[in-house]
Amino acid sequence: MTEKTTESITVDQFIPRPPAAVWAAITTPERLAKWWAPGDIAPVPGHRFLLEMPGWGNVPCEVVEVVENERLVYTFADWILTWTLVAEGKGTRLILEHAGFDLDDPQHRFAFDNMGPGWRDEGLPRLAEVV
Repeated sequence: MTEKTTESITVDQFIPRPPAAVWAAITTPERLAKWWAPGDIAPVPGHRFLLEMPGWGNVPCEVVEVVENERLVYTFADWILTWTLVAEGKGTRLILEHAGFDLDDPQHRFAFDNMGPGWRDEGLPRLAEVV
């Protein structure tokens, strides 16, 4: 049996705000809804929530790992989102890894081709504006 190879998207964004401010934007439902999607996120391992994604519907998620103000990992449908916050000068380097794309699956291929530019050109810049 062969093991499936998966791909990931990695995007980083410098945000001229401290890690605690960036953390709040990715872990607080009200703030997350301002730049990405509504959902009852909470930085608690095992917490299950839905993100209301326009055009996709409700996407099930589960928090896997939390290191406050440094790292948040949760499932997002078939994928894993890893948010890493690194203090840099007076701001934060936010690194997002969106992992688990099976490029042999047409839906995953479509998502991979569109989510990379979406995160880089729209999502993370919007987050930076909201913070």
